[in-house]
Amino acid sequence: MALELPDFPWDALVPSGDIARRHPDGIVDLSVGSPVDPTPELVREALAAATDAHSYPATAGSPALREAITEWYLRRRGVSLGVANVLPTIGSKELVAWMPVLLGLGAGDVVVHPTVAYPTYAVGAAIAGATPLASDDPAEWPAATKLIWLNSPGNPDGHVDSVEVLAAAVARARELGAVIVNDECYAELNWTPGEDGLIETAPSILDPRVIGDSRRLVLSVYSLSKQSNLAGYRAGFVAGCSELIAELLTARKHAGLMPPAPVQHAMIAALGDDAHVAVQRERYRARREMLLSALEGAGFRIDESGAGLYLWATRDEDAWQTVAALAELGILVAPGSFYGDAGARHVRFALTATDERIAAAAQRLAHLSKA
Repeated sequence: MALELPDFPWDALVPSGDIARRHPDGIVDLSVGSPVDPTPELVREALAAATDAHSYPATAGSPALREAITEWYLRRRGVSLGVANVLPTIGSKELVAWMPVLLGLGAGDVVVHPTVAYPTYAVGAAIAGATPLASDDPAEWPAATKLIWLNSPGNPDGHVDSVEVLAAAVARARELGAVIVNDECYAELNWTPGEDGLIETAPSILDPRVIGDSRRLVLSVYSLSKQSNLAGYRAGFVAGCSELIAELLTARKHAGLMPPAPVQHAMIAALGDDAHVAVQRERYRARREMLLSALEGAGFRIDESGAGLYLWATRDEDAWQTVAALAELGILVAPGSFYGDAGARHVRFALTATDERIAAAAQRLAHLSKA
């Protein structure tokens, strides 16, 4: 008996990629948000120093790693946690996909996710036999809801939920007795100034302004893939309600889901250094400005996109029509329909390409505006 899962969406993009690769100056692949910049040297050195990893690593994470995670939440997110509130994961995607299973959800249970969303939220519900529901309105969340996924800053559209929006979602989750989780991995890549003109990290669901004095049934999921170029390391973590963390830890122990010891050591180095994050953020800021200007010059409208690694763009036509036109210019992007029906007239441009490739895309987009 096979799981009833949707087709893997990226397979449908292969023909467009083939067309884009025929461009005389090569493809500019802006479809997948996979980092292209080097992993910071201090992280690589930490990994190398820990390669004598003959013993099984701790599923809960080493004491030093758990302390590093709590210190990072306090320093960068304004959230005070203890080591019982944090747990390292093998990247964040595996946790997203397996969360419904690890929480014991199944038939009859509803898993809510955003209407424009990374598809793994719905896939995780399907793996567990639960029912996914795309909804951004807490008033629509039914009594059978057991798990609510938020994603702020969002992929693909880069929206940022305010403290007030997050608090309203948490309040509804508490009415339902449901677990609520915010996938926050783009929080350091915020491009929108606040009322004081300064740019800060996007709000965390664990912010006291959101949850008050109780973390019960509330979790924050994070990944170092984007801010530290550690996608190949699979370095993530989850934080929040200690009861849920303990439940997840027990299940993960049974399943053998333990981050490798060298990766745990490298995570400590990455979490303790803010300088490399600032450098990487500046790289993405410059690429974003160049691509944003070129897209607007080519007649695109940019919606949301206040944070994260993507520009959510539309020419007010079917997404696949836009994909085809860009492929002829050697530019590959992701159709918004990969992220739900609400994205069917948008495409997602990733900033995860070299400066040279972003500049090439900008030059090619000028020809699109003349077409």
